[in-house]
Amino acid sequence: MAVPLVLGACSSAAPGMHFNRTSSSGLSTTSSDGVAGKDEATNAVLKPITPELVKTERVAREKQVTQDISALMGKPAVYTIDNGDVLSIVVWDYPELTNAATVAQQGGVNTGADASTAATTAPPAGFIVDHEGMIQFPYAGSVKVAGLTQDQARNALASKLAKYLKNPKLTVRVQSYRSKRVYVDGEVKTPGLQAINDITMTLTEALNRAGGVLPTGDQSQIVVNRAGTNYQINLPQLVQRGVNPSNIVLQNGDTVRVRSRDESKVFVSGEVVAPRALPMYNGRLTLNEALGESGGINPTSGDGSQIYVVRNKGPEQVVYQLDGRSPGALAMAEGFELAPKDVVFVAATPLANWHRAISLIFPSALSGAVGAVTPMTGKP
Repeated sequence: MAVPLVLGACSSAAPGMHFNRTSSSGLSTTSSDGVAGKDEATNAVLKPITPELVKTERVAREKQVTQDISALMGKPAVYTIDNGDVLSIVVWDYPELTNAATVAQQGGVNTGADASTAATTAPPAGFIVDHEGMIQFPYAGSVKVAGLTQDQARNALASKLAKYLKNPKLTVRVQSYRSKRVYVDGEVKTPGLQAINDITMTLTEALNRAGGVLPTGDQSQIVVNRAGTNYQINLPQLVQRGVNPSNIVLQNGDTVRVRSRDESKVFVSGEVVAPRALPMYNGRLTLNEALGESGGINPTSGDGSQIYVVRNKGPEQVVYQLDGRSPGALAMAEGFELAPKDVVFVAATPLANWHRAISLIFPSALSGAVGAVTPMTGKP
C-alpha cells in the first residue's frame, strides 16, 4: 500500500511558510520543500510583539530625528514690489496724470473684430515694473520701485513729483501680483501656480488656495523643494510636537508636492479573508487596523498564533511575531504601528497545510488504488 506511505511523508512537507526561531540573531524559514535554513543575506531577526516592545517602538518613534526644516521657518513680512508687478498709481487732484498714462498703456480703445484680440494681447492697465525694476511716470520719469514696499514706492514717487507739483499726494498699490509664484502639485484639488501677494504665502495658505489635500493625499508626505533641496514635511507630526505649520513661509520659486497615500502601502498576505495592499492614513496604520481592513484572520485556515510583520531596516530584516491567542493580543496589535512597505503575513494552521498537501496528491493516488482493487464490470 503506497498511499499511506506517501501521505505520511506529506505531513512533514506540507506547503506553506513557517518562521522558526533559531537564535537571537537569526531566523530560519521552512518552505514547502521542508528544508529549513537561515537567510544569511538579510540576517533576519525574529522579535515577539510584547507590551514592552510596543512601548519601546513608540518611544523610539517619538524620538525619531526628522529633517531640519528651520530654513523654511519665518515670520510674515510686508510684500515688496518686484519685476513684472503692475502698479496702480493715483495722484490726488491730478486725474489727468493717471488717465494719460492708462491710455498710453492701453494704446487706445479698439472696437469691432479686433477688440477681442486686443483684450488678450494688450498689456494690463497700470504701470508695469520692467526687468530693471523701474516704472515710467509722467514728470517723475524713471523711478526704481523693485524691492520697495507700497508705502516706500509712494514716498519715492512723491519726492520725484514734488519738483513739479506742490505737496503731491499719491496712492500706490499693487494691482496685479506677477513677480513671485509658487507651484503646488500632487494630491490637491486644484494644482498649479499661485501668486504670492500681500497675504504671506505660508504652507497652509498654499494648500488652502489649492483647494485642500484630497482624501487620496498623505499629509505626512509633503515635499517642499527650494533651490534644489527637498524638505520632508509631516503635518500631523508637526502639530503633535507643537509646531505651527503656518510658520513655514514659502518663497518665490518653491514647489510643494503632496504625495499620494498609494506611495506608502502595507501588504497583508497569508491566511486572511481578503489579502490586499493597504494605504496608510497620514503615515499611520496599526497592525490591528491592517488585519481588520483585510477581513481578519481566516477562521478555517489561519493560525492566530503566527501573525508576522516583516520589515526592512537598512541592511537587515526584522520579523515581528504576535501570538493572537494570548490575553491582550488585540491591545498590543492596536498599539503596534506599521511602517511603509511592511508585509503582514498570517501563517496557516498545521491542519490546513496537511489538508492542502492531501488535496495535491490524494486524488490521483486514490483513483489508482480504486482502479487496482475494483474489478472491471460491464453490461452485456
